[in-house]
Amino acid sequence: MGFKPVDVSGKFETIRTAKAEGKIYLSPESVQMIKENRVPKGDVLLASQMAGLLGTKRTADILPFCHNIMIDHVVVDTQLQEDGVYVTAEVKCVGRTGVEMEALTAVSAALLNVYDMLKAFDKNMIISDIKLVSKKGGKSDWAEDLSGLKCAVITLSDTCYKGEAEDRSGKTAIDIIENEFSGDVVHYKVLPDDKDMIVDELKSMTDKVDIIFTTGGTGFSQRDVTPEATKEVIRKEMIGFSEAMRIVGIKFTPKSLLSRGVCGILGDATLVVNLPGSTGGVKDNIRLVAPLLKHAIRMAKGEKKH
Repeated sequence: MGFKPVDVSGKFETIRTAKAEGKIYLSPESVQMIKENRVPKGDVLLASQMAGLLGTKRTADILPFCHNIMIDHVVVDTQLQEDGVYVTAEVKCVGRTGVEMEALTAVSAALLNVYDMLKAFDKNMIISDIKLVSKKGGKSDWAEDLSGLKCAVITLSDTCYKGEAEDRSGKTAIDIIENEFSGDVVHYKVLPDDKDMIVDELKSMTDKVDIIFTTGGTGFSQRDVTPEATKEVIRKEMIGFSEAMRIVGIKFTPKSLLSRGVCGILGDATLVVNLPGSTGGVKDNIRLVAPLLKHAIRMAKGEKKH
């Protein structure tokens, strides 16, 4: 079995913060030496703060699955207590992955530095209680799966409707919805690029399912009418979703700018999401917007707690 880091290329860049803490237990004599600044190597508390800062920046060099990230802010604090030195580290960055490992490494490096500076005088030091205190900004703060939601997948393609091509994008959507996000696909259909038929199908599913995912028909040809059909039936457009799908999609292919797909709300709280016709576009866009769809449904229903 091989090893590989997590691919974070499809994640949002957000402000990430983390705080960690730890302690090294010392003899009363060592505590007194630090208090009186009698340690030959110098100021233990200040040097350990610097070690923590360096540890933060070198995390990816010693932990193989940590990504190289741009650290925006670090605060390492060392406090002398009656039985040892207590260390905290707070780390912040704007990025696509969290900084909890950087915070934990900062604390570890600071505590190891205390050990190094006192090892000649204290043979019973114990490094302990290293733990993550808090983290914010990651997907876990806002992401939800699609469990408990009824979903529909509608593929819009003349060639698939005629049986001249296999519907790969619709089947890909179903696989991701059910197996990655635990949604329940209760309706699947292939239709031609016919605006009236698309409108009728969307209306027939309104308030019967929670989310309608369409694939295809978002391009520039005269037969690409999925966005027009969608706009005709939605009561509100979810502009942020469609904008994000195009903006984030640029990272994977500039062709994402060629999609005219829209997202919106039908009836009371049925969401419709226009996906491109390519399997790659379906994968990237579902993974992008799916974690926010439950939240969007609650908002559409006017629920105060969301």
